[in-house]
Amino acid sequence: MSTETNRPLAGKVALVTGSARRIGRESALLLAREGAHVIVHAKSSRAEIEAVAAEIRAEGGTATPLLADVTKEDEVRDLVGKIVDETGRLDILVNNAAVRGERALADLDLATFRAIYAVIVEGAFLLTQAGVPHMVRNGFGRIISIGGVAAHAGVSHRVHVATAKAALVGLTKAVAVEFGEQGITANLVVPGRIGGVRSSTSGAGGAFPGGGYLPVGHEGAPRNVAEIVRVLALPTGDFITGQTIHVNGGMYLP
Repeated sequence: MSTETNRPLAGKVALVTGSARRIGRESALLLAREGAHVIVHAKSSRAEIEAVAAEIRAEGGTATPLLADVTKEDEVRDLVGKIVDETGRLDILVNNAAVRGERALADLDLATFRAIYAVIVEGAFLLTQAGVPHMVRNGFGRIISIGGVAAHAGVSHRVHVATAKAALVGLTKAVAVEFGEQGITANLVVPGRIGGVRSSTSGAGGAFPGGGYLPVGHEGAPRNVAEIVRVLALPTGDFITGQTIHVNGGMYLP
């Protein structure tokens, strides 16, 4: 954990959705090390988020584990309300919660498409809408959403995921413009192939053009993505907004 004289996020509160594992977990750990009080979130994995919160506390940080379904407006409002009631503020929102999976277009039913879209896009919208007023009040806010390289490079069997992740580009830019003068930045971090154990619903990762060639010669780690989240969340990230930042080892070159 950083020393008291080198904790630029001390006094700030960060909500990291989907932070039970992988990128969300690493982002929560790094933000806590910078001094933020981190809200560790999941839809239903209480044991996992309590473990992450305990890990943060063991390093000298502060964390609160909370459950909520980000697709339900009342639960999102209750989540943000509880955070503000208990901590007095919300400064950093990391929209990481997502559902993936693979399915050919011919086999993709509308219900599945909508379920993916609801978590990735509607969840980010609801959380941003609920969180921004508190950021405006404090004159400081960082909204960081986690995109997907499928939305930019193209991929088969992931039309639903690619479409939803692409929508985050527009959401990010619109929020950046609307609230930039009020001390709020909004950015999108787009991971490429990230190694480690994936959830049972993630699938193999889709078939990318060129086989998903990685010039660096290896997959990334959740920490690679979380480091960019950390940088964007810092006070010194105030001149970076409306951007789509790729972390993919050269897999996709804009």
